[in-house]
Amino acid sequence: MKQKSGYPLLTRDLSWLSFNARVLQEAADEQVSLLDRLRFLGIFSNNLDEFFRVRVAALNRMQTIDWVNAKMREEKPAKILTEIQQIVITQQKQFEEIYADILLAMKKKSISIVNERELTKSQVKFVESYFDERVRTNIAPLMIESIPELPILRDKSIYLACVLSQTDNSFMNSYSLIEVPTETLPRFIIIPSNSRKKYVILLEDVIRLCLPKLFAQFGFNSFEAYVIKLTRDAELDIDNDVDTDLITGIEKGLKNRKKGKALRLVYDKSIQKNLLNYLVGLLRIGKKDYRVPGGRIHNFKDFMQFPAEVFDLSVSRKPPFVLPQLCQPVRILDRLQKQDIMLHFPYHSFDSIIDLLRESAIDPYVESIQITAYRLARNSKIVHALLNAVRNGKKVLVVLELKARFDEEANLRWKRVLEEEGVKVVLSYPEQKIHAKICLITKRQNRKLTYFGFVSTGNLNEDTAKVYGDHCLLTADVRILKEVALVFRYFQHRESTDLLARCQHLVVSPLNTRSFFLKKIRKEIANHKAGKPAGCIIKLNSLSDPILIEEMYKAAECGLKIQLIIRGICCAITEHKKWPHPIEAISIVDQYLEHSRAFYFVNNGKEEVYISSADWMSRNLDHRIEVTCPVYDPALIEEIKQILHLQWIENVKARRFDNAQSNQYVLKQNDEPVIRSQEKIYEMLFTQSFRNE
Repeated sequence: MKQKSGYPLLTRDLSWLSFNARVLQEAADEQVSLLDRLRFLGIFSNNLDEFFRVRVAALNRMQTIDWVNAKMREEKPAKILTEIQQIVITQQKQFEEIYADILLAMKKKSISIVNERELTKSQVKFVESYFDERVRTNIAPLMIESIPELPILRDKSIYLACVLSQTDNSFMNSYSLIEVPTETLPRFIIIPSNSRKKYVILLEDVIRLCLPKLFAQFGFNSFEAYVIKLTRDAELDIDNDVDTDLITGIEKGLKNRKKGKALRLVYDKSIQKNLLNYLVGLLRIGKKDYRVPGGRIHNFKDFMQFPAEVFDLSVSRKPPFVLPQLCQPVRILDRLQKQDIMLHFPYHSFDSIIDLLRESAIDPYVESIQITAYRLARNSKIVHALLNAVRNGKKVLVVLELKARFDEEANLRWKRVLEEEGVKVVLSYPEQKIHAKICLITKRQNRKLTYFGFVSTGNLNEDTAKVYGDHCLLTADVRILKEVALVFRYFQHRESTDLLARCQHLVVSPLNTRSFFLKKIRKEIANHKAGKPAGCIIKLNSLSDPILIEEMYKAAECGLKIQLIIRGICCAITEHKKWPHPIEAISIVDQYLEHSRAFYFVNNGKEEVYISSADWMSRNLDHRIEVTCPVYDPALIEEIKQILHLQWIENVKARRFDNAQSNQYVLKQNDEPVIRSQEKIYEMLFTQSFRNE
């Protein structure tokens, strides 16, 4: 697709596949621990499943209408789908080669993932006993030839497609499907061993071994089983009419998701051809849908939870630490009246956020707590603290986003829990997601009203905060918090659209985020042309907005230095013969997921720093409530600058963006020190925190 300037944009979906290739690079890296290599395979697989459920599903739907008039205005969906197919097949082959390499490396360390054919007699006895005690009652085989219609297969499950036969009777042949019960049982079972060797068997192989226990009584004596997995369209079709009952729409959408169109069938490439054809017919998999041959194992997402205890981990990740000024016992609200504090997850502990809410829940002078919730932890301590606040007589408002993709069901459950305890829950509108991460605590003491709170780039989730890199500004700055109050008022009074327009410090989507950053880039261009200090560092998860990319192209034309740190999608080309030098852009994929959005502008020496919940994508700029917040404290500005600088000089886990999306590593030059930014950031924050205390 061409921009107004004539410079092209890279295709969003192919750029996303390029990101997932970087995840696969981590799985292939022999310098990464074997446990983490397995987990990266799991992340790759989970990412690809979501990509098919959402993006491929959208492209398939777009083929049914005039693509020029399609909302997303993609270029020729059929062409993109063909390219996706080719890339996915190539990546699947690489995936299998990497997995085979990991298995060999594990064997050298006396760790084996064994299947049902590789067991000793004593191991067979253990596995059969495990099946009888744990597995048998959790499975219900389907004899698919004897039922009029195949029940809906769940797209997050794997199934064993079985061929049952009798060696003495060629006419006695039947097919069965067994859902592998990974929701109720662990996928990986450690087999007891008397030696230093360690053995792990997968749940589906336990079932494979014990197929005679299920079917021999019906006269079958030959059993074959192949793993298959289905991926369905996951989009929720919710009416955009504001009068629609959102909860009813979500619940209806979840039911539709379970029976959504089958988009992809992944299967063991050794499967009997007749069985495969039979399944394709039953599942109505068309010629244009994806049929992906693979190995014995599917749903590799489960490898993200591979049992760590089978590895002798000599080096583990450094634990998050609590900032000295927030170590309990301390009154965090009193601390915030003296200074702003920036938490950087996962280096800093998320416990400080829980402590802040717990303190507010029992402080006799706190009147109310208002907070947004997008993705909450399964056993959310955030929710527990808020419920305690209600029980202590505080007014609590939770602005809950029901449409957080794949967390809709969990958020419906949290809605019921919160409301039953007396929390006021405000829901988003069907056509507008609430993605802002904000909190406002109101306290009245000596008849004076004071505000405390925070603005974050990441979800209020203590589980993901252990692996997601994010920034969270804790503050009592009235300039910021009075405007946070305006945003919460807007959530409760959507007809009062002027509330967001009154914000002078916060930048709020969909009102003015794009125009704000356009002005910032244009100002840097003007300063550069005038010979003044100019430049910017832009850190995002994804960059696809054509209007902001167009402005970057203009900056590149005039030679302004733009530095991009983009984890995932980047639709901007980075080099062109008309530009004095390329747009500099890197992606970092390492142990932690780079999730923060941060912006630094030179601004003729009057440096400005912002943190945000918003990526530069049309959905974040036009269709969501997002909050971008300035950082005013000079010490915190310097802290963000140091983090961005360390990420920029990364030479271990950084890949350079180029027009070919080739994912070439940024290589260390001869005289450069080794910089692995996530390790260096931890060291910097830890050293500075305890030096300053």
